[in-house]
Amino acid sequence: MSDAFTPVAKLADIPDGGMIQVRLDGTPIGLYRVGERVYAMNDLCTHEEAFLSEGYFDPDELEVECPLHGSCFNVADGSVRILPATKPEITYEVRIEDGEVLVGPPRDPKE
Repeated sequence: MSDAFTPVAKLADIPDGGMIQVRLDGTPIGLYRVGERVYAMNDLCTHEEAFLSEGYFDPDELEVECPLHGSCFNVADGSVRILPATKPEITYEVRIEDGEVLVGPPRDPKE
């Protein structure tokens, strides 16, 4: 993926307090909406490769729970909040322009 920002969804496609999965260059990315803000994170759990966007998202805590074993991740920085996962997730820069959600380059995961 380049340093460019790529449109992946409309803001209206993501319910407030909800999440959806999109693909960017074949990579599954979870988009998490909290009001007018959207967070983007790799959608495969680093523990057992389940889709995080099929789990539970708590917008107040900015936390998503894996549906397979209950690992929890901070969607803002990718850090692990609850085991069994020990490896953080990759997050991506996000811009919203004219109601369009654009995903940019990945950020370094937080330990």
